[in-house]
Amino acid sequence: MKCVFVTVGTTSFDDLIACVSAHDSLQIIQSLGYNRLVLQIGRGKVVPEPFSTESFTLDVYRYKDSLKEDLQKADLVISHAGAGSCLETLEKRKPLIVVINERLMNNHQLELAKQLHKDGHLFYCTCRYTN
Repeated sequence: MKCVFVTVGTTSFDDLIACVSAHDSLQIIQSLGYNRLVLQIGRGKVVPEPFSTESFTLDVYRYKDSLKEDLQKADLVISHAGAGSCLETLEKRKPLIVVINERLMNNHQLELAKQLHKDGHLFYCTCRYTN
């Protein structure tokens, strides 16, 4: 079972959760061969409805004591640009796409993502544009 894991950490990042759980995004994820999407939504207000079919499962939760198991099972991680989430994912040697939260003031996330991209560790984007 190929799995995409999306994490926003302890924050809320409704734009990311809404974007990745949209019908078109789910179709793209499936067309790439993934059959499971796990969303860790933090304190966000966007709460997609979990579902399971023969070919695809969407799981949703707010928090767990540890993301270790979800990271281990993931074939691809999509994350906010929090340092802890990025480093924990990279330590597990998982492919990582970082999504910058443009709504944050003094956006240190962009600086971190740019440097880790420059060093060849990840790709980054916003909910609107890919870099």
